[in-house]
Amino acid sequence: MSVRSLCLAILSFGDATGYEIRKESTEGRFSYFEDASFGSIYPALARLESEGLVTVREEPQAGKPARKVYSITEAGRTEFINSLCEPQAPDTFKSPFLLIALNAAQLPPEVIRRALERRKAQVQEDLRLLTDTHKDKECPHPGSGWTRDFGIACMSFTLAYLEEHGEALINIAEDAARPLAPAAE
Repeated sequence: MSVRSLCLAILSFGDATGYEIRKESTEGRFSYFEDASFGSIYPALARLESEGLVTVREEPQAGKPARKVYSITEAGRTEFINSLCEPQAPDTFKSPFLLIALNAAQLPPEVIRRALERRKAQVQEDLRLLTDTHKDKECPHPGSGWTRDFGIACMSFTLAYLEEHGEALINIAEDAARPLAPAAE
């Protein structure tokens, strides 16, 4: 998914400012789909506006510059739906934790233990956010519940795997830290 499609996706749920689009893409319900920086969002919004796929209006704010609020047009909705009909790229998954795990034999056991605890805490927080989203409000888009439940299933499996197999990763570091026994003659 491109930043362009991400902007259209977020706007298909309702009007938003560039800041709100960035927040949704980093912390909100769209944070699981694509990374987007302010440096990529605003140029994408400008292109979408010049192509007639979004409109922008300025809303005055007391003591601040007016904020720009973007809305998707019907042409933008059509463009977005068409982009979803194209073959999708493979999912990407990047994990700094897995780089630590890959190198467990070169790290002290306490580093592995801390990394496991941090990763479990991150997954638990992600689960909490997904679960709270379910409790707080239902999204009018029918696929929202399925998508959220898929995320909950993935995070639940990840947490269970870390709980069940985390000690094995610590053992790799502990085994590598043990001095080698002298060879028998």
